[in-house]
Amino acid sequence: MTQNKEHKTEGEYNHGSAPSFLPHWIQERRMLILVILAGLFFLIGWVGESFPGMPAQVALSFFILAYLAGGYDISVHAVPGLFKGHFDTDVLMLAAAGGAALLGEWAEGAFLLFLFSLGHAGEHYALDRARNAVNALGNLMPKTARVRRKGQIVEAPVENLQIGDVAVVRPGDRLPVDGKIIAGRSAIDQSAITGESAPLEKSAGDEVFAGSVNQDAALEIEVTKLSKDNTLSRVMKLVAEAQSQQSHTQRFTQRFTAVFVPVILIGAALVIAVPPLIGWMPVQQSFYRAMLLLVAASPCALALGTPAATLAGIAQAARNGVLIKGGVHLENLGALKVMAFDKTGTLTKGKFSLTDAISLNGHARDDLLRTAAAVEQQSSHPLALAVTSAAQGEGLILPLADGLENIAGRGVRSKVDGQLVEIGSLKFFDDTVKANSLSSISEQSEQSDRLLNIVKGLEADDKTTMIVKQGDQFMGVLALADTPRAGVRGVLQKLYALGIQKLVMLTGDNDDAAQKIGGAVGVSDVRSELLPEQKLDAVQDLQKTYGNIAMIGDGVNDAPALATATVGIAMGGAGTAVALEIANVALMADDLSKLPFAVGLGRAGRAIIKQNLAISLGVIGLLIVTSVLGLAQLSATVIVHEGSTLVVVLNALRLLRYRA
Repeated sequence: MTQNKEHKTEGEYNHGSAPSFLPHWIQERRMLILVILAGLFFLIGWVGESFPGMPAQVALSFFILAYLAGGYDISVHAVPGLFKGHFDTDVLMLAAAGGAALLGEWAEGAFLLFLFSLGHAGEHYALDRARNAVNALGNLMPKTARVRRKGQIVEAPVENLQIGDVAVVRPGDRLPVDGKIIAGRSAIDQSAITGESAPLEKSAGDEVFAGSVNQDAALEIEVTKLSKDNTLSRVMKLVAEAQSQQSHTQRFTQRFTAVFVPVILIGAALVIAVPPLIGWMPVQQSFYRAMLLLVAASPCALALGTPAATLAGIAQAARNGVLIKGGVHLENLGALKVMAFDKTGTLTKGKFSLTDAISLNGHARDDLLRTAAAVEQQSSHPLALAVTSAAQGEGLILPLADGLENIAGRGVRSKVDGQLVEIGSLKFFDDTVKANSLSSISEQSEQSDRLLNIVKGLEADDKTTMIVKQGDQFMGVLALADTPRAGVRGVLQKLYALGIQKLVMLTGDNDDAAQKIGGAVGVSDVRSELLPEQKLDAVQDLQKTYGNIAMIGDGVNDAPALATATVGIAMGGAGTAVALEIANVALMADDLSKLPFAVGLGRAGRAIIKQNLAISLGVIGLLIVTSVLGLAQLSATVIVHEGSTLVVVLNALRLLRYRA
């Protein structure tokens, strides 16, 4: 119930630890044992007090024991904090219990501390459920791996495996490493990493992740990442960091509590002193009401409601293949009004295929494709991969290219056989020619007219074009096509149903191809032929108009826009370290199906945080009024106070059951 975060995890409230000399089983169950003892001692004292003829000292002794058991955790935290000038809810509870003792109300004080410690134990257990949901990811990692060494298969700790080692994984076993399959074919269940429900068929050359389950047949996997650097380890590390980041609401509640607690202590002092001075009530009665005020105003529910919801939300997201890197991003997901998408690889499959290779000026088609592929094999862009794949598929031998200059969003330059080769869009060559103070393509000779007609014809068929120029001659035009992802239209409809007001597509592709994809997936606002900096400008303009905006991309080409958006969402986080590092939210699988889940979880989390604020502030206000007016007893005030705290925590834990 305090705000001490010993492990820097949202919602973790540690009230000290058991002495190290005690047995381990006692240390693990310290909190539960103290609660049971506090309740038992209170009950014995209360029963003893009710028996006629029983010495008062006997009941008092058990009440004091109940004080010690129920107040141990609180005191261990609160007393050192007082010396540092820290005032929190534990201070209020200790003051109330101490005041009850001064009034001779030992039974009520013991009952207060018992219920307070019971409530804290319940909250601790409930929050542990959320923490364990994330920690369970760590249990997916096998501790050992079967490794091929010198022709033998030996068992070795996973942390001892080096890049290049070969792990042998039997059917039914979890994969111990991130790596590449070099032998075997099997169905792989990687739902724990990516959230994909259906197993995926994997074979030689495919990438696999530690923690996935090998279902059908034995596999040999070459290690590509050390244990500490694999996807599961990175996710665990980032989730731990995310839990330590405070949301806007949590920062507000902490600032509020830091001011509120001292104000209540001053208010309690005034309640003790003022009424007797003006003859309204005797000192003992005013003192009792001050104790009621201390309990009533203790903002335990307020302190716990937001971090509990954040912890549960981040945990549930991680269990479903969505990495949310902090409470602030969970809340921002819930407030989104507009979402902007990159086209290639986000709304589309991002797997282009070469459809046309049209040569010009006497160049052979094979020479055109060979030269283009020599340059593009140096790039990892989806268009470049398609060109290289097409050339290799036709068995062409590629010459060596000397270096690669990337002109962001436009094209590339390199040297092949000593000649400058430029590959890019029509816009790239217009800009290049104009920059050299020459006429644009549209003003050049007959060869340029033919080139323009070819490009326009291909783009009219919704294809992406790449012009290839060698020296001062155009070699020809390559055309490529991409297709929308399966089910993407349904995903976008779900986003509209969740309250997203506007969906926008931002792409560097030509307008014809972009409009066709936009129509196919159901996005009417299509903005094409954009450079990376123009995508950034578009995001900023949308932010000014609509407020909270998400940018969804691959985490590489869209880095400026992702960083500028309220929430940057990257796809394929399991496969790219860049996506995990740059984005605020990462969809671990390379598909959009979890996007409505992430937005819906954010909406639910934001609603629960608001509910918890309303419950906690409402109960505090009600109890303050009843305590100052003397309308409630201390025991009833404690029950309502602790009940409200448990209610907000349990309300937050509903996020652990959230389904899209």
